Amino acid sequence: MGKKIGFIGAGNMATAIIKGISGKGYYISAFDLDKSKLDALVEFGVKSAQSANEIAQDSDYVFLAVKPQNFETVLDQIKDSVNKNAVVVSIAAGISDSYIKSMLGYDAKVVLVMPNTPLLLGVGATAMAQIEPVTDAEFSDVYKIFESSGVVCKVPQDKMKEIICVNGSTPAFIYLYAKGYIDYAKEQGIDQTDALKLFCATLKGSADMMTDSGFSIDELIKMVSSPGGTTLEGLKVLNDNDLLGTIQKACEATTKRAYELAK
Repeated sequence: MGKKIGFIGAGNMATAIIKGISGKGYYISAFDLDKSKLDALVEFGVKSAQSANEIAQDSDYVFLAVKPQNFETVLDQIKDSVNKNAVVVSIAAGISDSYIKSMLGYDAKVVLVMPNTPLLLGVGATAMAQIEPVTDAEFSDVYKIFESSGVVCKVPQDKMKEIICVNGSTPAFIYLYAKGYIDYAKEQGIDQTDALKLFCATLKGSADMMTDSGFSIDELIKMVSSPGGTTLEGLKVLNDNDLLGTIQKACEATTKRAYELAK
């Protein structure tokens, strides 16, 4: 039998992770107060547990996939039954390893994870922090689980709140940015479906250029900006309205809120 992976909470993010590792030799179980969510996981070979305690006691890797406001209740519930050799994986923003260890009452093995919603399509971007006494092998196991659903990067423990605005909240920022262009196209009488298709293809292509072309971001901007051309006129408006400064403020506000929510 492979490693035992248990999920407390079977919402969208847990489901996305389970889809990524289904059929790869893991023994997967889950518990959720909503039985319909567990029923939906049967097709992925997931065993439905009867309680959070069962997950905590029987799993090698315990995924806390509940909302941050429910952490206190869950941790208090499992503290007397949790397998102390298990690795506890948290995917909630603002929940610290020290809080989890304090609530469980021992120096638990904790991995903090900040995934994002594209994980639902297997193209997530996940940041992870390794914290003592988690071993390199245990961290590697968790890394591989998330790697099944996208890109993973290891970040310092003390930057897990700052990274939220880079990958965690960022899809919403990108969607808002996209909305501006799609709305403009619609106003100009361009088919919305075509505009969305062209914008998204451009977004994906631009991302590939940033990661694979070998050019810096400044060089890539210059490549599109022909002297006296259309792009420079648009860039001038964006720069005059301090786009980069606005992004900086949005990042700072995101990080500030993460610290306010921290436990």
